Parts: sequence; C-alpha cells; structure tokens
Amino acid sequence: MHGLEENLGYKFNNRDLLSNALSHSSYANETHCFGGSNERLEFLGDAVLSIIVADYLYKNFKDLPEGELTKLRAKLVCEKALCEFSKQLEIGEFLKLGKGEMQNGGNERPSILADAFEAVLAAIYLDGGMERAREHVMRFILPQIQNHGNETFKDYKTSLQEVVQRNPEERLTYILIAESGPDHQKCFTVEVHLNSNVIGTGTGSSKRNAEQAAAKQALELMGIQV
Repeated sequence: MHGLEENLGYKFNNRDLLSNALSHSSYANETHCFGGSNERLEFLGDAVLSIIVADYLYKNFKDLPEGELTKLRAKLVCEKALCEFSKQLEIGEFLKLGKGEMQNGGNERPSILADAFEAVLAAIYLDGGMERAREHVMRFILPQIQNHGNETFKDYKTSLQEVVQRNPEERLTYILIAESGPDHQKCFTVEVHLNSNVIGTGTGSSKRNAEQAAAKQALELMGIQV
C-alpha cells in the first residue's frame, strides 16, 4: 500500500481505512476480512465527490443554470472518468479481489475501478478531512474541465432543432429504444427521428444524455460541424 500512498500523494494515519477501501466484495466474501468490503466507503465517497465538484462548479460557473451544472457534474464524475482517474493512480494493482474476480480481470473492470476511486476518496476524507479530500479530487477534475473546454456546454438538441426549423413541416421526435443495467448504473439508447426516418442514435447514462448523443450524431451525419 505504500506505493499507492505515493501515487496518491497522501500518507494515511489509519492505514486500515485504505486497506478497507481496496477490499472488493468478492474478496471480503471469500476471506471474511475485518471491516468487510469497500461498498460503504464507496457510498460515502460518491457523496463526498459530488459535493466537492458541485461546490466548485457553483462557485466558478456563476452564469450556468441548474440544469447545465447538473449535466457538467455528471460528465465530470461519470464511470468513464472515474475509471481513468483510478488508472492514473494505478489503484487496480493494489485491489484485493476474490479468486474468481481476479481471474476474470476484475482489476481492470471500469465499474470496479470507478467504485474503488470513490472508496479511496472516502478513506482520505475520513482520515484527513474535507480539505485533503478536495485537494485529491481537484487534481483530476481541473484538467477535465480544461480539456473539455466549451464542448461541455454544447446543446446538440437545440442545434438540431434550429436546423430542422428551417423547414416548418419537418418534425423531430426522440424515442427510447433500449434500457439496460442496474438502477444505479443505467444505460439508455435513444433514436432521433425526422418525421419517420431515423437520423441519429445515441447512448448515455440518462435519457437526456442519450438524446444529446443522438442529436450530435444526426448533426454529424448532416455534415454540420459540432
């Protein structure tokens, strides 16, 4: 765990917290380890992450309405982003997994890595307080905001609607065609129709995100720069 502390740039006063954060449920079920799995820490870490990012966005993007703030926060802390943060820290190398989960490559599975990032964040929060947790989160979030730039704020649905409105007889509709995954990790697939023709398909963690992705694809297929 010393190597992970070096990657984190944080030395724990109570290393049992870090050990617990790295204990996947498969490992805890097999070994009946003290403290159980990292699921409770994951729950806390999700809340800590949300308040840190929400606080930053609220204070630094004063012109954005609530809906746009919500979309931006969701994009910054989605599973894909958290998995990438976890990989940067090499958390997968330190995860404690059950034998079956390890054989199936669990230490590279995006959902497990994302959950572990949240669990480790909670461990830092409990061990060092909110400011240390904030420092840890923002080293990842700030580059994300800078990399996304203005793209984060693009509303593809509105752009597509503006294009279609040039022909008043045309009508856009968004249709949910698939929904999968557990309640906390849903995946939605949406088609956007121009009259009766499918002009774009998109997936996302919410219906809104899937609709935006479908609208973006439609614009690209129309040859409109997005």
